[in-house]
Amino acid sequence: MAKYIAALDQGTTSTRRIIFDHDGTVVSVAQKEHNQIYPQPGWVEHNPIEIWDRTQEVIREATAKADVLPGDIAAVGITNQRETAVV
Repeated sequence: MAKYIAALDQGTTSTRRIIFDHDGTVVSVAQKEHNQIYPQPGWVEHNPIEIWDRTQEVIREATAKADVLPGDIAAVGITNQRETAVV
């Protein structure tokens, strides 16, 4: 039976995964920063491959720290920067 909820937050400067137990207590956290690219004043860009890689890394790391199996996670909430587009 699934016992945990996971959150995946892809923010402006980093990607983070948090795993919570049934009571809402944080079981584990993993976070990785990604590079900020400034092509001109007022602009910020990110490497989408780096973000994808960081996402995979924090998923694996938080899961290992919590010592849970993927089937132990009942649901995943995802947030993102909202203003990001990959074209």
